[in-house]
Amino acid sequence: MTRHLCGAIVYFITFLSGCHSIDMPELTSDKASAPIAKKHASERNYHGYALADDYLWLKDSSYPVIDDDNILDYLRSENSWFDQQMEPRKKLVNLLFEEMKGRLEDDEAGVPWNEGEYTYRWRFAAGSQYRIWERRPLAGGDYVVILDEPKEAGDSEFFAVSQLEISPNSELLAWLVDDNGAERDRLVIDNLVTGERFSEGLDSLTGNIVWAGDKALFYTPVEEDSWRAERVMYHILGSDAARDELVFNSQNKGLFLSLQQSQSDQYLFIVLADHQSSEVRFVDLDEPTSKAQLVAKRRENVMYTMDHGNDQFYILVNDEHANFRVATASVADPEPQNWRTLLASSDDIYYRDISVFKDFLAVEEMSNALSKIRIRLHSGDEHYVEFPEPLYSSSLGYNPAYDTPSLRVSYESMITPDSTYDYQLSNRELVLLKRQVIPSGFDTSAYVTERRWAPTRDGVKVPISLVYRKDVSLDGKAPLYLTAYGAYGSAMSPYFSALRLSLLERGVVFAIAHVRGGDELGYSWYLDGKLDKRLNTFNDFIDSAQYLIRENYSEAGHIAISGGSAGGELVGAAIIQAPQLWGAAVLDVPFVDVLNTMLDASLPLTPPEWQEWGNPIESKEVFEFIRSYSPYDNIESRDYPPMLVTGGL
Repeated sequence: MTRHLCGAIVYFITFLSGCHSIDMPELTSDKASAPIAKKHASERNYHGYALADDYLWLKDSSYPVIDDDNILDYLRSENSWFDQQMEPRKKLVNLLFEEMKGRLEDDEAGVPWNEGEYTYRWRFAAGSQYRIWERRPLAGGDYVVILDEPKEAGDSEFFAVSQLEISPNSELLAWLVDDNGAERDRLVIDNLVTGERFSEGLDSLTGNIVWAGDKALFYTPVEEDSWRAERVMYHILGSDAARDELVFNSQNKGLFLSLQQSQSDQYLFIVLADHQSSEVRFVDLDEPTSKAQLVAKRRENVMYTMDHGNDQFYILVNDEHANFRVATASVADPEPQNWRTLLASSDDIYYRDISVFKDFLAVEEMSNALSKIRIRLHSGDEHYVEFPEPLYSSSLGYNPAYDTPSLRVSYESMITPDSTYDYQLSNRELVLLKRQVIPSGFDTSAYVTERRWAPTRDGVKVPISLVYRKDVSLDGKAPLYLTAYGAYGSAMSPYFSALRLSLLERGVVFAIAHVRGGDELGYSWYLDGKLDKRLNTFNDFIDSAQYLIRENYSEAGHIAISGGSAGGELVGAAIIQAPQLWGAAVLDVPFVDVLNTMLDASLPLTPPEWQEWGNPIESKEVFEFIRSYSPYDNIESRDYPPMLVTGGL
């Protein structure tokens, strides 16, 4: 989080709180000096409706090349005006920035893990924003640096390593890096034995790479016309990249293509999916040039993913129930008619993910808006991992070893910092390996976290996760910070934030509304917040705020709301629908121009996104529905709360 962003967010909240313990300038702005975007009339016709847009010129027609001086000059004027407005608040911003920085470890290190014949770890050097990656033999010895990100980054303006993969023989390190911000990764191969480096001529990749033995790998290049992955390629190290073998080519622009590797390391999975259906092909990594075999053809509204272990495939699929089931199939006959149910579907249990190990199956589940981890031994015995708090978030951690007596688990709550455990299957004991350190100090007993259920206008109850200091008076006067996401079936689980402490210490109540569109209450919870049911997401958010007001957590006009991307669309819609409720709003790279975006099939993400939002090009009904709620298309001349809206180019 940048100095400006964290300062501005907390400024809004401390303004709302009426906190006078720090010297704050008055919240005013010189509107006369604010940059005003010029209007250039444009009109397009869809389904007999004239869609006028005076700001369509702000879409750079030459993107991804950024060369329109009119657009760039306008963006520079916006940034300059923001800097001017923040200048008198610099003292407060710096105070909060240093306060937040004091809660973060300067030399944080990850928990070591075993992979092959080595133990690996990463760490931050003091004062650096990049990791140093190291390893040492399992037999013992000193750690040796295998990748020094600070050294590689140098004085680059942008540097981001997206993936590191060790070859099966542990001699080669393949890593992907974006060193200019163009979202195109360059492949680098380092020989960890000789110290040699190879570029392989692959500098425009996206997604994952998967080793095929010790001398070849699979990858997905970025397509120039769509800016997405559409092909899977096979590359032999040292060969001419122009002669790489085509493994698979997707002809459907509306589907996402990705690569996965089985937990057993024996199979490559090629996944083709949109937001409501999928199909998987597999390649035996012992025979990497063999033809990719299709498991099941894509069917409408049927999603499935796979893993391998215990000499069979495991399939997570929603063909019989929205909440999925877990099935198995032989490698020789993996077709759907041969799928055998291992864990039956349920109204109360939502199966989210699976990982297969030598002796057991680990299942991530959601039940009653709470994450759980089920352990099922291949013998048939099963149990759940028991966690110490009633409201928390858990997930499988990084578990590269197939044959393991323990399971790496991630855990946190709104009052327990991010924690890493090894769950010992032999005695069902959680062994704490690391917990996020708050250098400036943190007393969990000073806070309370709770779960409330807000009734909505259509009779559904929405779970809300809350955290606040125990000494906060719930008399309706406390400032409230409310956030949500509500899209793509992505849960916003109760989580810990060190930065959030700056709000809680000033008497702010922090709340997450688990609105429809996420999957906190099962896959149907997601389905009930997409396409023609999208309004449920916005209504849930507003109804949650009104419930919290009735329960005396805050009052109208004293609530700050925030959301990013699709969550920013949610916040924008909430502002349009009920501006009187909010005292401030933060919209982080918000998806507020829904109609224009879904009307532009040339954008890389638009065709796959029609499954989430609908296709207004083909359907008049969809066009009118999106236009009815798209925040950009519903702005009126009226009073709105103060807003911080961020974007990136």
